[in-house]
Amino acid sequence: MQREQVLEHALGVLELHGLSPEISLEMMAGDTSCSATDLRRFWPDREALLYDALRYHGEQIDAWRHQLLHDTSLSAQQKLLRRFDTLSEYVSNQRYPGCLFIAACSFYPDPGHPVHCLAERQKQASWQHTHDLLSELEVDNPALVAGQMELIMEGCLSRLLVKRHPQDIETARMLAEDLLTLALCRKNGALG
Repeated sequence: MQREQVLEHALGVLELHGLSPEISLEMMAGDTSCSATDLRRFWPDREALLYDALRYHGEQIDAWRHQLLHDTSLSAQQKLLRRFDTLSEYVSNQRYPGCLFIAACSFYPDPGHPVHCLAERQKQASWQHTHDLLSELEVDNPALVAGQMELIMEGCLSRLLVKRHPQDIETARMLAEDLLTLALCRKNGALG
C-alpha cells in the first residue's frame, strides 16, 4: 500500500463529498486496492485518516508556496495572484484544494481540536505568504491588506465548497487585483 496513494484518494473523496460523517473508511479506501481493514492498521478511524490527509494536503500547498516564492520569473504581484490560476486549474479537474481547510474549521469548531488546529495553521501559513509578498512590494499596512486578500480567498473557497461555480474564482481574482492596485496606489501616494 502506498501511503500517498491512499491520502490522494481520500482527499479526492473528501473534496467531492465533504467532511460528512457518512464518508467512511471504505469510501476513502475506494479503488486503492486497500480494504478498510488494511487502512485501520495505519489509521484507526476516519478522523485519523482525515487528519493525515489534511496534513498531507497542507504539505503539498506549503511546497507549492515555497516553489512559487523562489520562482524568479514572476514578480511579487504575479505571485500574489498565481493562486487563483492554480485554483482554477484544479477546479477544472474537479479538485477543490483549500476548501477542505475551510470546511474543517466549520466541521470541527472547537479551536483545540487537532483537525481545527491543522486547518488554522494552514490558514495562518497562507496569510503569512501573502503578507511576505505584500511586504516585498512595500505596500502600506501589509498586515491589513493581507487580511483583506485572505478574506477574498476564503470567501472564494467557501463559495466553491458550496456552489462549485468556477466563475467565482475569476470574480475573486478581479477583487484581489483591485485590492492590490489600490494598495499600490496608496503606497505611491496616489490616494493621499
